[in-house]
Amino acid sequence: MSFAALLARLRASSPRVRLFGALAFIALVGVAAIGFAASRDTRVALFATPLRPDQLGEVEQRLAAWNVPYAASADNVRVARGARGGLLLRLALAGVPHAHLAGTDEALAHVGALTPQAVLEAQTRDALAADLALGLRGLDGVADARVVIAPPSAGVFADDERRDASASVRVTLVPGAHLSARTVAGIKAFVAGGVAGLAAERVAVLDDRGLILDADASDGNDVQAALQSALDAAFGAGATIVRVHREPLGEARDVRDVRRAALGGSVARSSSDERYASNAKKYSKTSASEDHGSETHEEHRTRGADATARLTVAVFVDSARGLDLAKMRALAAAVAGVRPDRGDVISVEAVPFSEGTSHATRGAHAPGWLLAFASILPQLITAAGLVLVVAVGIKPLASLAVRIAESSAARGTARASAGIAPDRVRAALAAEPPHIAAAIIAGLPTTTAAAVLELYAPDERTAIVRRLPRANTALVPNPEDLVDAR
Repeated sequence: MSFAALLARLRASSPRVRLFGALAFIALVGVAAIGFAASRDTRVALFATPLRPDQLGEVEQRLAAWNVPYAASADNVRVARGARGGLLLRLALAGVPHAHLAGTDEALAHVGALTPQAVLEAQTRDALAADLALGLRGLDGVADARVVIAPPSAGVFADDERRDASASVRVTLVPGAHLSARTVAGIKAFVAGGVAGLAAERVAVLDDRGLILDADASDGNDVQAALQSALDAAFGAGATIVRVHREPLGEARDVRDVRRAALGGSVARSSSDERYASNAKKYSKTSASEDHGSETHEEHRTRGADATARLTVAVFVDSARGLDLAKMRALAAAVAGVRPDRGDVISVEAVPFSEGTSHATRGAHAPGWLLAFASILPQLITAAGLVLVVAVGIKPLASLAVRIAESSAARGTARASAGIAPDRVRAALAAEPPHIAAAIIAGLPTTTAAAVLELYAPDERTAIVRRLPRANTALVPNPEDLVDAR
């Protein structure tokens, strides 16, 4: 059907049909406008300056972990306008994004044939340090890292002492994190393996406090982490809490122990016989010594000031689990390496855990379906709101449309009945409700309207008069009339 034929068909239809069509079109346009407004992307750029690819990846990973909806672009992310300030604060507290470090590809991209050798070596060294720092950022517990490489030096003169290559690593730890001795040793090996001619013992690792992280010193935190992970794997997360206190020796000790073991019988034997005779004035003395030989065993022990003097282990067990404390004490002592001869102490006690701790532990990892539902929750709320608006407003809108259509038809009937006798008008309005009769009578001349009203019963006349148009007629009919319309 062509547009002209459709337009002609609409013109030929009744006023009520045209009115209903117009109202339906207006309602459709309103719903489309609401849907467009709800689906329009009003998000803004999160950062005022463009991000590097590595920085953009860090921000996207952190927003995904926080379950924050966002739209990624080539050099920025777009988030809801109202959430921008809060997200910037959270990212700043988390240290994201990190400062951009120019790696080897980026640092050597503009090197030319005329670049001096000293400049080329410095750029290569800085780029290598940046690559190593980027690799250390991915370690568990390390928020940021900085690497400085000192190249080897042969000296200017022949008698100058040669210096081997060395490196310094400064790590920024996540609040509450701790690097074990094995992790520190791994950092040293990682840096030494990335620099030619660098030995692991020539790599110094320190934290933000300026303290050297030693790979050889034992720490109570290592024992605590190992014991906690073992108990969590055996009895479930949240069933136990482990705390370990290590007392260092505090002084260096050098102990030397020498032991001799006889080859047979005693190791050595000596005897002495002394005699004196006064009459003959004779004196004699005999001495004898025997040595059967021995095996000598010499033991030399050296203990540093950071060696463990005493270890104290405390294990808190949730009393609601009903676990066997004796078995747990034996397992914990074996894992922690408790030595009674050294004075180590281990205590395992069942205590009631607080509800807040239990709920926090159990809800630390939200299920995947809950995260998926939370991501589409705003769209579901918007769709439900549109459906609710349509469901609630369709009936008043339909009643208003019917009311307008009936009023329009009533005005046309009143104009057609202007010259008809009052009794015939009364007969024609016998089956009409009060509001229809009021609309038709209001369009009649005053004398005819008064005559028609006189033909009604008193109660019907009162209902019709109450619905007659006032001097200041409102654009929208009285809601009471819409409710009472039947």
